[in-house]
Amino acid sequence: MVNAIAKFFTNIVNRFLPDPLVFAILLTILVFFLGITMTPKSPLDMVMLWGNGFWNLLGFAMQMALVLVTGHALASSSPVKKGMTKLASIAKTPAQGVMLVSFMSAVACAINWGFGLVVGAMFAREVARRIPKSDYRLLIASAYMGFLTWHGGLSASIPLVAATKGNPMEKMVGLIPISETLFTPYNIFITVALIIMLPFLTRMMMPKESEVIAVDPALLQDEAAVTRELGDSATWAEKIEESRLLALVVGGFGIVYLGMYFSQKGFDLNVNTVNLIFLTAGILLHKTPMAYARAITMATRGTSGILIQFPFYAGIQIMMEHSGLGGIITNWFVDVATKETFPLMAFFSSALVNFAVPSGGGHWVIQGPFVMPAAQALGSDLGKAAMAIAYGEAWMNMAQPFWALPALAIAGLGVRDIMGYCVTALLFSGIIFIVGLHFF
Repeated sequence: MVNAIAKFFTNIVNRFLPDPLVFAILLTILVFFLGITMTPKSPLDMVMLWGNGFWNLLGFAMQMALVLVTGHALASSSPVKKGMTKLASIAKTPAQGVMLVSFMSAVACAINWGFGLVVGAMFAREVARRIPKSDYRLLIASAYMGFLTWHGGLSASIPLVAATKGNPMEKMVGLIPISETLFTPYNIFITVALIIMLPFLTRMMMPKESEVIAVDPALLQDEAAVTRELGDSATWAEKIEESRLLALVVGGFGIVYLGMYFSQKGFDLNVNTVNLIFLTAGILLHKTPMAYARAITMATRGTSGILIQFPFYAGIQIMMEHSGLGGIITNWFVDVATKETFPLMAFFSSALVNFAVPSGGGHWVIQGPFVMPAAQALGSDLGKAAMAIAYGEAWMNMAQPFWALPALAIAGLGVRDIMGYCVTALLFSGIIFIVGLHFF
């Protein structure tokens, strides 16, 4: 049955889901028309909001591009390749392959979302190399499905922000400690259940052997070697470029800084610290500055989607936020909620908003001012209300291609190759989120 559902959604996606850039443009147009029909904003007002917000995610886009290229460069180093090969050897059959990839990705994303996105996709490629009869599309989809766990894990943006002094909701509802969000029975149930369920779900999605689409061998080829041996005629400039000492010095800087940072702030894994870990480890494992530079050059080929699409979503987010459209959509659900049903209504409203604002931080800014005071007025659990926003964002990522871009860039696939499987995961994982929010 699961395989039939996955096949159905794959056919639908192949017919109707456009390229992610076109999807972002269509969402821009949709939000524009909703804004001028449902809010007091005029067409010119909405265009100005779009233009003013268009470059708001430049810093974040750079962070995401670095997540991709530094993670890719790290994974291309010889020691990491050998480690992934050894781990991938655990799987002996295509079924074991998708189960292993989905499990490892879910665990990695629970530790840190950026780490999980990149490592999951790289690991899926390695499994595809070792098991030729695997369905490559399902392997990459399995890596992306692990992203369902991120907002219940250590890098979850909404619960971490809600516990931080000075966040936008502090004056309204006070601080919400992570003991009331991340370390609660319902969150532990949801996160652990996803980690356990996803491998079995992906196993049941597997197509028949006759229906497996063979992967293009070019996508699985090892990249060109980045190390370079110098001859006796090498110039001083060439020798300094391939100096192991310089790599050790830079790597040492990174290690010392990270050690001091974690000793002062605890295990605070954010995008910047993950990127620095990737960069430090990468330059040490590639051994010379220019070997690492060549690895980065090869990795940058997959960043085009991030660079062109993030500005469109920045414009959409500002139109949703400043026009009040996001609040109107949220209130549709909040207004019909009771104390008992409030977390579920917040969850579904967050899922709907996620199509236009696929960002945890963006959700907190847009939905927090409506959801949190309403939860307080109803006497609903504030921590669960915050997590409902977080879960809705993580859940609907399975139907929103925005966060799949890094994995697709690494894999060399298009969004239509994996999204049918991801929508199937959306359907079944929704049961876990609903049970956790309503019955715990």
